[in-house]
Amino acid sequence: MSGGEPSELEAGVRGGPERALSVLTFGYFVGFAGVVVYGPVASEFQDVLGLSGLLLGLLVAAPQLTGSLLRIPFSAWADSVGAKKPFSVLLGLSVVGMGGLLAILVSAYPDGLTLAHYPLIFLFGSLSGCGIAAFSVGITDTAYWYSSERRGTMLALFAGLGTTSPGLFTIVSPVALLALGLTGTYAAWFVFLLVGTTVFVVFAVDSPYFQYRKRGLEEAEAKRRARDAGQELFPTGDAMASVRKAATIPRSWLLTAMFFVSFGGYLALTTWFPSYWSNFHGLDLRTAGVVTALTFTLLSALFRAAGGAVSDRIGGEVTTVASFGLVVLSTVALMGTGSLYAAILATVVLGAGLGIASAAIYQLLPRYVPEAVGGASGLVGGLGGFGGFVVPPLLGLFVDVQGVSGYATGFVVYFVLGLGALAIAVSLYRSEPTTVPTETPAPAGD
Repeated sequence: MSGGEPSELEAGVRGGPERALSVLTFGYFVGFAGVVVYGPVASEFQDVLGLSGLLLGLLVAAPQLTGSLLRIPFSAWADSVGAKKPFSVLLGLSVVGMGGLLAILVSAYPDGLTLAHYPLIFLFGSLSGCGIAAFSVGITDTAYWYSSERRGTMLALFAGLGTTSPGLFTIVSPVALLALGLTGTYAAWFVFLLVGTTVFVVFAVDSPYFQYRKRGLEEAEAKRRARDAGQELFPTGDAMASVRKAATIPRSWLLTAMFFVSFGGYLALTTWFPSYWSNFHGLDLRTAGVVTALTFTLLSALFRAAGGAVSDRIGGEVTTVASFGLVVLSTVALMGTGSLYAAILATVVLGAGLGIASAAIYQLLPRYVPEAVGGASGLVGGLGGFGGFVVPPLLGLFVDVQGVSGYATGFVVYFVLGLGALAIAVSLYRSEPTTVPTETPAPAGD
């Protein structure tokens, strides 16, 4: 090299922990907004397409399909090549999905949009949700960048700030619908996704180990230099092998079932509540979005942050029992009341129960599956989050059978799921393990 410039192998680490965390959090904020790609404006699609409750439930849940199922393979990919490439691919797929949806609206909305377009609208909604899966990639990379003394705080910042986007978009989308129309709303969202993805691709940096590996260094030397740069955690091998091992341990499935109810419920109801408030309580779309965000989406995220501290203080078993008890009580109230204010109070309690339970489950995971903590983390986060796709169509069936009253009685689905999760939590409380982790615990899942 001329001028005394260092060669690529001699160069130091590009970027630093603060930059990495900022860009990862921004990218996750951009991608996670896909949770509510249809929810806040679902009534508009329902009216234009003439959707049944079942089809409406499937539509608002479409982003959860890819957002949950892609977490495990993309997390494994990130452990092989670093975070930047898989994260960028997921955001890019979201751009494709939003672009496809916008093309349909530009060419067919409103008069030419019919039920025949539903499969394509569902497909593009699913693609738009790919960014949700970026959580598992970002959480892994954040753990690699930070030392153990700061890791927990930084993981909480990444997850907490990144997951605020559905609540904010639930408020903004109905306002944009009134101001810009349906096509204009999704055009603005497409621009937001495109710009956000571009910013991520330009500024994202892999953790030190992967930077050195990509420069051609052997594994041992890359680890040595990465340690000198402050990295403590490293890939442990075949991530999918850890998932397969976790799948053979029964307690992995018990934790997955509880997470299906807690975080899957958070995803499902974030998309369903706008329709509930609008159709059952008669609120306009803008007000329904604000009520959903303030009483459930944003508030549940705050309760989840507090749930980790509560679990550390009184134990994950006690916390899950209490939180799923709140889920059962609140769903009974939602089934039985037609009062707006009583429903709001019950929704706050429901959000608290689901949020606290989600945190407590990951507090339990290292003790209950010490043989394969990383694999169990992926299994619980990926398949557990799939509840966000499964539940809304079930809620829609109640509307099809009972009409508007089905929006209230449909909460029996979560009453039953809550009872099941409560039974699992009680059984774990009675058989609390005494084992300790044998491998480095995976970061808390989303």
